[in-house]
Amino acid sequence: MNKQTSADALKDSAAHIDLHAGYMPGFGNDFETEALPGALPQGMNSPQKCNYGLYGEQLSGTAFTAPSHQNERTWCYRIRPSVKHTHRFEKIDLPYWKSAPHVDPDVVSLGQYRWDAVPHSSEKLDWLTGMRTMTTAGDVNTQVGMASHIYLVTESMQDAYFYSADSELLIVPQEGRLRFCTELGVIDLEPQEIAIIPRGLVYRVELIDGPARGFVCENYGQKFDLPGRGPIGANCMANRRDFKTPVAAFEDKETPSTVTVKWCGQFHRTKIGHSPLDVVAWHGNYAPVKYDLKTYCPVGAVLFDHPDPSIFTVLTAPSGVEGTANIDFVLFRERWMVAENTFRPPWYHKNVMSELMGNIYGQYDAKPQGFVPGGMSLHNMMLPHGPDRNAFEGASNADLKAVKLDNTMSFMFETRFPQHLTKFAASEAPLQDDYIDCWSDLEKKFDGTPGEK
Repeated sequence: MNKQTSADALKDSAAHIDLHAGYMPGFGNDFETEALPGALPQGMNSPQKCNYGLYGEQLSGTAFTAPSHQNERTWCYRIRPSVKHTHRFEKIDLPYWKSAPHVDPDVVSLGQYRWDAVPHSSEKLDWLTGMRTMTTAGDVNTQVGMASHIYLVTESMQDAYFYSADSELLIVPQEGRLRFCTELGVIDLEPQEIAIIPRGLVYRVELIDGPARGFVCENYGQKFDLPGRGPIGANCMANRRDFKTPVAAFEDKETPSTVTVKWCGQFHRTKIGHSPLDVVAWHGNYAPVKYDLKTYCPVGAVLFDHPDPSIFTVLTAPSGVEGTANIDFVLFRERWMVAENTFRPPWYHKNVMSELMGNIYGQYDAKPQGFVPGGMSLHNMMLPHGPDRNAFEGASNADLKAVKLDNTMSFMFETRFPQHLTKFAASEAPLQDDYIDCWSDLEKKFDGTPGEK
């Protein structure tokens, strides 16, 4: 159990308990942590009186009756119960943050699309005002599907807090560093890391250095989990020990503040007189987490052929159909290519899944040109895609010695639902109008005679 102590904090009602105390390793673990000694009850969840005059409160991430291996909840011991952290709501507008179903009749989502990095501007943007939705899929009201976003952040949230009742957020930084001050502790996040912020968890986002830009997958459905490894066995891919959950840290701050809630695709704001980040101790398995993508151990073909890209899955959010994900988060990082007599880049294909890719840094092997860091591409369900001519010719004629794909890290948000473009993606984001032409110069090589061409 983590124990953090601070004598000064007991004297100063505006103090922060050591916000940089560290992390606890493991994915889906049952953690316990306290920021003051003895704040966490032992042997029971709801004592008649909690130490320090705290309130006991449960945060449930699943139904009470969910199977034990899926059941997620956290008991919080806080300065005020959460009912004190909301008051009367007023509806507000965040015009660039969209939720499914969002089908714009003037936007064509059928096609292969690619974007340059969304540029920064001189506009002051925080975590909420800087969110730019690119695609939506499914239905937020029935809790299926997802949305993909770009975030642009140039300033910290000041006495302002947020939570989503609709979704958990998978955050993939591309540029700049952010700090997520949550009810259950603090996560510092930088490029080549990811974080998951659970549904219903209150937090504030601060800019450590910037401007910051990155990608967000908003998951309306079942929570992200690690994929089953099957015959791969107990190791490789993403290992549980490399996920880090923050230790308890709290604020006892009497300052006029706002809490914004995303609920059924709408945004509402309430005013309170204090910080809601007042959890002094907690235990449970429903908590935010970060992961260093550099610890992902890829596996692949060591003799011939290119395996399906699902071999690179980091996290998966299941659907009601076995083996078909609501969302897969797939990582393409540095790795060795050794397959013999094999076309090594991803092959041409059509897919029942819709694939949205983002480039964190470097060059992607199937598209040597045009897929830039910070950029995105979308290949919707049952639309063909694959290497451009340069990639095809290079791979078809390469000397098949062992080659390391270096200086590369990109990812894919893949879903079983079609992804619909927003108006921002179609008309304001830097869409590459000539992307579809990258296949136009592929040549007919068939001449009716046997043998390789």
